[in-house]
Amino acid sequence: MPIFSPFGRLRQRLEAGEKIINGFCSAPSPVLAEFIARQGFDSLTLDLQHGLIDYQTSLTMLQAIAGAGIPTICRVPWNDPIPVMKALDAGFEAIICPMINSREEAEKFGSYARYAPRGVRSFGPTRSLNLFGPTYSEVANDQILTFAMIETETAVNNLEDILTVPEIDGIYIGPADLTLSMGFTPSILVTEPAVIDTIEHIRAATKRKNKFVGIHCSSGAVVAEMLANGFDIATISTDIRIFVAAVQQELKAARTGQKKDPKGDALSY
Repeated sequence: MPIFSPFGRLRQRLEAGEKIINGFCSAPSPVLAEFIARQGFDSLTLDLQHGLIDYQTSLTMLQAIAGAGIPTICRVPWNDPIPVMKALDAGFEAIICPMINSREEAEKFGSYARYAPRGVRSFGPTRSLNLFGPTYSEVANDQILTFAMIETETAVNNLEDILTVPEIDGIYIGPADLTLSMGFTPSILVTEPAVIDTIEHIRAATKRKNKFVGIHCSSGAVVAEMLANGFDIATISTDIRIFVAAVQQELKAARTGQKKDPKGDALSY
């Protein structure tokens, strides 16, 4: 008998009220993705927008992640039907689409992720059918998640209209572009009061429409804060940022220790 993976895990957990801690892969490495997937994240996102990952590599990374049994999200490069449909055919369970600024753009994105009559997704779920089983086409429309990224002042001004689009399941806030759009230096570590207030406005408006809301965060501590403050899903930085920060910390410790003990005659393992 064929062995199929469970489908719709992310949606089911969110609908049950669970808080999701999301990992974020930017490096094009199946080995690194496999290691990260086994660290205890609730979901993992592969970044095909600003990450260094192409479609073929993302497919291999999906296969590496599969053994950890966690749902995988794709941040597609842009609001275009081809990357959305190919990501879903490859086996991603959710899509984050950048720079959704209007209801029309949200409607297009939502339609790319759903089969007729709810959308325009073309049928050919090559890996998804093999991964999730023969009922995939019957349940895909209801199990896949679509997150529209709100990351500009224009999008914030059009947020109420965007939230009325039925095929948009949630909002994912991009703090860096939002900060930049509001006239400040771009950063995922938000300190500007005006941006903080805008983020809370987006969160509250999204929850009033009974949709899921997520955000990209600079650290695990910020993730804990955001989840406690009503977000459903929050991302801890990126694999590359975390790796570089850890390397810098260890190198700093090595340099500091070297200065304290120039003779190097005291070793501890």
